[in-house]
Amino acid sequence: MRQHIRLGATAALATGLLLASAPAHATPGGPGVTAKTLVPTVTVDGKDYTVREITIPPGQGTGWHFHDGVLHARVAQGTLSHFDAGCESDGVWSKGDFLTEPSGSDHVHIGQNRGDTDVVLQVLYILPHGAPFSQDAPNPGCDFE
Repeated sequence: MRQHIRLGATAALATGLLLASAPAHATPGGPGVTAKTLVPTVTVDGKDYTVREITIPPGQGTGWHFHDGVLHARVAQGTLSHFDAGCESDGVWSKGDFLTEPSGSDHVHIGQNRGDTDVVLQVLYILPHGAPFSQDAPNPGCDFE
């Protein structure tokens, strides 16, 4: 029963994180790509929960990377094109869509804005305590960056 309550509290925390707002800035990827912290990191049971807003201008991308934890994102604006390390599209998401990025170096990927308006993502990061938001990775041999 206690575990069920803990999971419920985590879900409530995640929902609250996606709805709250408190600004700060960092740069996660290519030229013009910005990140704004919407909710500062909260640590629960050894996991860091942070909500950030990522903006990707037209023609730009996140760069190849992976995460040490799971990410859940909502597309607030634009269309995100997402590619895996096999150089294949693993999804195209538009305004209102939700996506999940799994953890680990075996899940190298890149997100790109191939449209003509900014892509804005609201992202819940669930990472091991102290882990970076992402880890850079080399282009796995794809003919695009």
